[in-house]
Amino acid sequence: MLHYAADRVRWEAGAEVAVFRGGHNAATGQQSIITVNSIIGTKGVPNINPFDLKPGLTNGKLFARDRNVCAYCGDLFEEEELTREHIIPFAQNGMDHWMNVVTSCRACNHRKGSRTPEQAGMSLLYTPYVPSLWEDFILRNRRILADQMEFLMQHLPKNSRLHA
Repeated sequence: MLHYAADRVRWEAGAEVAVFRGGHNAATGQQSIITVNSIIGTKGVPNINPFDLKPGLTNGKLFARDRNVCAYCGDLFEEEELTREHIIPFAQNGMDHWMNVVTSCRACNHRKGSRTPEQAGMSLLYTPYVPSLWEDFILRNRRILADQMEFLMQHLPKNSRLHA
């Protein structure tokens, strides 16, 4: 709503999701009304390159990226049965970033221990990747309206695991 009030909306898409009614103009008696769409683009040039941004790493987003599938046994699990597994473990100077973590069930994580997959004789069934900003919106698992999801899905990279 603030972007509308400040005349910073460049374009709109999706459905109207809310109508806000404000005060009345003393001179004309007209009430201010702002109608908000579910998808907007704002005016102005950001001071950042969105392709330089890396989404924050959380277990919830990691498990969603990997679709709750263990990278070692390939089984599907509930989120509470999963762990963040470091491909190169901390004990071997591994880092906590998107390209060094995969989803693992507790049994596989325990079996691998503080070894690399090669040292443990365990193969990765899929490779890690850094989600795009569009994927990150979806991975945050906020309440996304149907038209917003359609918009986001159109912008996903072709190789995204989030495609249905």
